[in-house]
Amino acid sequence: MIYFIADTHFNHSNIIKYCNRPFKNTYEMNEYIIQKWNSVVKNDDIVYHLGDVGYGALQEIKEILQRLNGTKILLKGNHDFKIGTNTWKELGFLEVYKKKIILNNLLLTHAPTEEVGENQINIFGHIHDKTLDERFNKDNHICVSCDVVDYTPVSMNALERLKQK
Repeated sequence: MIYFIADTHFNHSNIIKYCNRPFKNTYEMNEYIIQKWNSVVKNDDIVYHLGDVGYGALQEIKEILQRLNGTKILLKGNHDFKIGTNTWKELGFLEVYKKKIILNNLLLTHAPTEEVGENQINIFGHIHDKTLDERFNKDNHICVSCDVVDYTPVSMNALERLKQK
């Protein structure tokens, strides 16, 4: 099975208040996201993380990633570029991309893009729980930010139900 998620922001205390996440602290947030992730993702699944993985010491990030089921593929978000591609691989990602991934008819990006081809659907994060800007076509854009998917990776089969109304 293939899954998608974005904006986990592990160890990022400010994201709790910025996005009004319902956690007392980063430990509680991290544990909740790990539990939700592992409740759906099995070890033989693939998860595309569409950016903004986490903060803190590299060893802390590595320990969190090791606890997450599945093969992890990263599309770097704006907060992920401080860490080099090879380091992300050492931390636990099989593959690391910088701008986009094309997967069948899906265009995976960190932030929503207007560069969506005909019959393509843009899967993205970055905007968290904010409303998609009206310049984007809601029919071909789906947000998988933690804040709108109950901190749970979304399967390819379940993407359609996430289309914004």
